[in-house]
Amino acid sequence: DARLEKPGWATATFDDKAWQPAALVAAPTEKLSAQRSEPIKVMRTMAVAKWTEAKPGVWVADFGQNLAGFTRLSVSGPAGTTITLRHGERRAADGTVDQKAIAEHVYYPRFQEDRYTLAGRGTETFETRFAFHGFQYVEVTGLPAAPTASTLQALQARTAFDRAGSFSCSNDLLNRIEKLAEWSYESNFVGFPTDCPHREKNGWTGDAQLACEMGLLHYRGEAAYTRWLDDLADAQRPDGKLPCISPTPGWGYNVLDGPAWEGAYVLIPWWLYEYRGDQRILAEHYPRMAKWVDYYAAGAKDDIVTYGLGDWCPWKTQTPSPITSTGYMVQCARIVARTAGLLGKADDQKRYEALADRLAAGFNKAFYNADAGTYGNGGQTSLSCALYQDVVPADQKPRVVQALVDAVAKADGHLDVGILGSKYLLRALSDNGRADVAYQIASQSTQPSWGWWLGQGATTMWETWGTGASLNHIMFGDISAWFMEYLAGIQPDPAQPGFQHFLVKPTPVGDLTSVHATHDSPYGRIVVEWERHDGQFQLNLSVPPNSTASVWLPGDKAPREVSSGVSRLSCKLPDAK
Repeated sequence: DARLEKPGWATATFDDKAWQPAALVAAPTEKLSAQRSEPIKVMRTMAVAKWTEAKPGVWVADFGQNLAGFTRLSVSGPAGTTITLRHGERRAADGTVDQKAIAEHVYYPRFQEDRYTLAGRGTETFETRFAFHGFQYVEVTGLPAAPTASTLQALQARTAFDRAGSFSCSNDLLNRIEKLAEWSYESNFVGFPTDCPHREKNGWTGDAQLACEMGLLHYRGEAAYTRWLDDLADAQRPDGKLPCISPTPGWGYNVLDGPAWEGAYVLIPWWLYEYRGDQRILAEHYPRMAKWVDYYAAGAKDDIVTYGLGDWCPWKTQTPSPITSTGYMVQCARIVARTAGLLGKADDQKRYEALADRLAAGFNKAFYNADAGTYGNGGQTSLSCALYQDVVPADQKPRVVQALVDAVAKADGHLDVGILGSKYLLRALSDNGRADVAYQIASQSTQPSWGWWLGQGATTMWETWGTGASLNHIMFGDISAWFMEYLAGIQPDPAQPGFQHFLVKPTPVGDLTSVHATHDSPYGRIVVEWERHDGQFQLNLSVPPNSTASVWLPGDKAPREVSSGVSRLSCKLPDAK
């Protein structure tokens, strides 16, 4: 209520005798530390793309983009006039803002709603200071006159880490999918990684780990992740159990959790090490990482972890959760073993290597159908999980890869996975010589696919392969990391983390004729540009100072070693499949 503001309250001459004086209190006794991550800032200011009058006096602003942030209102009118702004990502049939899908968990009758009462002192500007919303549309009521171009602006807000990567290619559909992922990632890092910027704003650990590699390739978010991992460590119980959300008010330890979610506490520190080369994050969290692995190992039955949320939001096929839970425990036990080795804890390394081997053996015993060469129900997530988590015996891998290719063909070249499978699927195919099938899936424009979302008007990634839930989630966003690591081919070297030495494995596939990608590594900018024409492949590569790269051109049996500077490499393309 702007009428309550006291003119001149912030000046030295204002009479503040009626104000309550400041109280002198004891200083904090805890150790104070500097903020460990970047602050939240306004990163973009956006104009209204289109105004419509849904009903007399009810105006709806469309910004043309789903985003996280808030709005700035500039208006003049009589004192006492109250203007209401309702933010949402959908419009109802009558053109007003529809909040049903994002307000379902809210008890308070008003949701994502700002109200401003004019003081009547010329043009007044208002923006909320203590909240942010997820929205594309804003319903405005109470305006003294029809809105103008200056009435409302959207202010995109997020944690202010720098950009660190870009990707574009000759396939415009993939370029548009890339933008969906970038907008969703930014919308879901306002202080800490979240699931959505409106309905919950919760720090879902599963969403965080699924989007982490995409985030580290595109943004300098390592400080923000470091701070959030401290929150997660604070939430760990004495027995090692972690919640599925962080920060948590106390729930999430026995509902909607499990290794695929809680494993973020092991996976993200490891990826920070791989992509940034900083071993300190592993040293700091190793004891708690090991305690968490021990917790689930103790509860395993016949070396199978049965507890946990499975492949969330699948298209049709529901994957048994013991498959994904056990698969993640294999991966996390291996990471803890490698971390122990880095830290000089040889006995721990042997113990966790043995645990990983037992869990992998249990996985194969319980889920592998040797007659069919399939795992579990033979679905895409079951098969790609086994391949991605590297539990398939070497002599069986060709059969399992073929079974996965057949499962995709059965779905008419489409995916049939949830959020976990979406991380495994494209990577498992590409790592096993079938990037052509992965590209076919990524390029689809019919349901279910990322391209189908675009056809429905999406500007961010959705929560499901349908239309009924949130329209701004990041949990299906790892496809953007796949663009960078497989199509462009920029990959960290697991043996030499931090990109002082890195791998370049470009993948000319399908109808793709060119790719341009950059990544700002700790040593400087990496640039990959490739194109193909008339059976020839040309790669332009920029390697930062003090860095080296191992480069595989299409058809290469061994890498070409490249030092810092700009290199131009070419080859004749091998015959396509």
